[in-house]
Amino acid sequence: MQQTFTRYSSIALVKEIESPENPGGLEKRVALVPSDVGLLVQAGIQVYVEVGAGEGVGFSDEEYVQNKAIMQTAEQIYKDKALIIKFKGPALASIEQMSEGGTLFCMAHFHSYPDRAKLLQDRRINVIAMEEICESPKRDTDQRILGRLAMNAALTPFFQDNTIGGLRVRIIGWSDRLRGAINRCGNRSPRSLQIIQPSLPFDALDATGENALYFYDSQSFNDPKGILNKLRSVNTALFDLNEFEASQGQQAINAYRESHPPSEFGLRRIQCLHETGQAGARYGLDLLSQSKPSVDKENIKAVILGYGNVGQGALDELYQQGVKKIHVLGRAQTAKSRIDFWLKDADIVINGAEQSSELRGKNFLISNQHIQDLIPEHSVVIDLVGGSPTNRSPVEAVMSCSFLTEPYFVQDGVLISALWGWPMMGMMRETAVRYSGQIVEVLIGPERLIDGLQQLTPGVERALVCGPFRSK
Repeated sequence: MQQTFTRYSSIALVKEIESPENPGGLEKRVALVPSDVGLLVQAGIQVYVEVGAGEGVGFSDEEYVQNKAIMQTAEQIYKDKALIIKFKGPALASIEQMSEGGTLFCMAHFHSYPDRAKLLQDRRINVIAMEEICESPKRDTDQRILGRLAMNAALTPFFQDNTIGGLRVRIIGWSDRLRGAINRCGNRSPRSLQIIQPSLPFDALDATGENALYFYDSQSFNDPKGILNKLRSVNTALFDLNEFEASQGQQAINAYRESHPPSEFGLRRIQCLHETGQAGARYGLDLLSQSKPSVDKENIKAVILGYGNVGQGALDELYQQGVKKIHVLGRAQTAKSRIDFWLKDADIVINGAEQSSELRGKNFLISNQHIQDLIPEHSVVIDLVGGSPTNRSPVEAVMSCSFLTEPYFVQDGVLISALWGWPMMGMMRETAVRYSGQIVEVLIGPERLIDGLQQLTPGVERALVCGPFRSK
């Protein structure tokens, strides 16, 4: 007999407490802020909020009451609730209070905590993992498409004469307009990709001539030191995103959309990926200044693995803090035969490269041997991807994520950090607000999760990591 599931008419918002991935209860963000609770109430949903749920990020119980929430104690909040929302996964004791056939909506990291996963299955609790929900279909902005198309045009001559493998690409500056170009360049596997500060003088540039390309955006780069003419004089390729946009931008974007139907799945729907990269890089630079007090931050050797949203957040932070040259590694540069060159003598290495589940625990991009032989003592490795003993990180030294109670450890003199919840490093309230808005969109926006498990959209269905179970 086909199972049927009803609409969720009530929601329980619970407080973050100590749990497997929240030792010491230092994660204090709340999954829904008061104004968003108000939106859910206006949509006809009864919202129960645990007393003190928002206090850790500055939202009082009174603010929830003003938005028509019903306040309940910790002893009441889990009982007889069809949909329970929290930020991190629950403590084991909390699962015992949940009703069979109910639904838990949280950052589940289901395969990283097998004991908790088994208990949820045994208790027949449906689990929707926030971190697994994706856009469906993929949503591309014109700006991202423009950057990709401009970089395609810039690289075309090097593909035509088969010299892409020896090409050294330098992107001048970082901005949101350049994100798509950085991503596309990384996918095309040039010899190297660096993001450099616009203030660098010509004699500080390490790539010139026919096997070098400088990509820039004259909308933001006004060439204060006159390096473009000097680069032209030595036959270096130049490409201006702004000029490309003016001459063919909208036409190229329209043609791209017509010929490229959107992918079934896109980015994570509930995420602060850019902020994760920012927070990790910021902490990494702070650690570096403590471990190498005499280091000149602007001239450090900074290496980022990956150029996706997390990696670009790290890139943004390093750039804003004045790091002159930032090496960005894609698949070609992280191959076993090539990555040693980039890791040698690095001051800070930031891993933002994800790997497929079948490679986790088998293929380590940053190995223990790298840490012992190539990365100097007192340097810093920041892992933005994280992992657990059953779902390993691409950084071999990271057996499991670190927490705010002990944010980093030292191996062979190298400081290594793989925090679970990087935005907790100074961005708690801002990211709580952002996450809350995204959660409400998934509940009552296009995905309509509030309508129950029977009508899950493709982007949400893939996130049902436990279930479906019906209540008796």
